[in-house]
Amino acid sequence: MGPLRTKAKTFIVKARRLLDEGASEDAEQAVKIAVLALDKAAQKGALHKRNASRRKSRLMKRLHVLRSQ
Repeated sequence: MGPLRTKAKTFIVKARRLLDEGASEDAEQAVKIAVLALDKAAQKGALHKRNASRRKSRLMKRLHVLRSQ
């Protein structure tokens, strides 16, 4: 179950980096991939479902801030 958690964390870091850079198109795609990885990790039990939900929420919040600019 470690690889699923590691993969999710890697995608989160990539998404955050793109969000900070302001690359809207790339960031949106990276967030989608990160959300899928978080869902899969939660489904398999590598992450608690509320932990995954919280992380997805934070990513989406940052994405919406970027879109509104």
